[in-house]
Amino acid sequence: MNKTKETLLTAFALFSLFFGAGNLILPPFLGYNSGDQWFLTSIGFSISAVLIPILGIYAHAKIQGTMIDFAKKVSPVFSFVYCSLVYLIAIGLPSPRTASVTHEMAISPYFNVSPLITSTVYFILVFIIVINRSKLIEVIGKFITPLILFILISIMGVSIFSNNSPAANSPYPKPFSSGILEGYQTFDAIGAVVVGAVIIISINIRSNETYIAKRKLISRAGILAGLGLFIIYTGLIFTGALYGPEFSDNVSRTNLLNGIAAKTLGSIGRQFLSILVTLACFTTAVGIVTGTSDYAKQIFNNSKTAFLITAILGCSLGILVGQLNVGYIIDIAIPALAFIYPITIVLIILNAIPAKYTSSVVFKMVVITTILFSIPDFIQTLGLHQDFSLWHQFIPFSEHQLGWTAPALIALIATNIFLKYSDKLKSTS
Repeated sequence: MNKTKETLLTAFALFSLFFGAGNLILPPFLGYNSGDQWFLTSIGFSISAVLIPILGIYAHAKIQGTMIDFAKKVSPVFSFVYCSLVYLIAIGLPSPRTASVTHEMAISPYFNVSPLITSTVYFILVFIIVINRSKLIEVIGKFITPLILFILISIMGVSIFSNNSPAANSPYPKPFSSGILEGYQTFDAIGAVVVGAVIIISINIRSNETYIAKRKLISRAGILAGLGLFIIYTGLIFTGALYGPEFSDNVSRTNLLNGIAAKTLGSIGRQFLSILVTLACFTTAVGIVTGTSDYAKQIFNNSKTAFLITAILGCSLGILVGQLNVGYIIDIAIPALAFIYPITIVLIILNAIPAKYTSSVVFKMVVITTILFSIPDFIQTLGLHQDFSLWHQFIPFSEHQLGWTAPALIALIATNIFLKYSDKLKSTS
């Protein structure tokens, strides 16, 4: 296949695997809440929902292994525990959430069907695609992504040329950090380590190219996918800011998106949105279940049976959790994300930067520091009434629930300086 065509196909597949339920319903709601601060919120959202995930894809392009390789420099035991937690969270929350969003936005407005029936049919179709593993990139990249982009651009295009102006008031006192934290809810950093592994395996099935050629392909596709995500997110946030004043103060995420579609494209907008939601959610669920099944296959010595059983269990869990309310799934995801997201972000960054700065000792120190300094953020998400005023006073960014960032950076720099001077002392002695 032509290299340009292969890059575009892979970029489209990456975009679709990333662009799921949260990516669709969260940005307009951010815009609705941020008003005239929409651009600052967009930058924050893009850091956690675009920059970090694309760095994750770049890291996968460097490693060209599996997700276990992401954390193995800390220790094999830590890598196993971390990977198992990530896949458990991914298959237990964002994957079922795609079925829940599909029901609320694409099925229940038109059909009197129970959520259980929707999630059952939905995950049967997911299972069919997952077991036809070798055709994953082609099906998603060639057919599904172009349709998703067409519908999204239609909605945003009409919005941008409307006569509305963003609301002047924003309930966000810290729009930038609010954007970063809301970006956690897309699960895209976790998606990067899961989906990146899926893309690597899919490319290996399809291609016998060299390591360098695959690295270039994945890196170029990742940049294109990231650019597409940034444009779409910014457009959706801006759209939410423009139409925000036309909705009530207690509008839900799904009702807001439904309303915007109706106001931009009229009655046909709702039908377009139903198709968009179904496609965007479906590709993400396929990516998560496939990635989890690949992981189980690897753990059990390349066992096809392990792949099949995991796919069945993943889809069964999707059916059970997928019938719950979208808002409820988002709420129960917050503590899990507060715990796993900081670790995932530092692992992505450590794997993306040059290897000379990321020895095993550096990995250990940075990850341990991140875990320790993210504990207060995790406790706060549980709703426990603890006084963190002293913590907020002395730890930079802790009032934004990002207290782990400065200590992790200090650990990275300090450990490298220590190792450099200890090596000099050894060589002179």
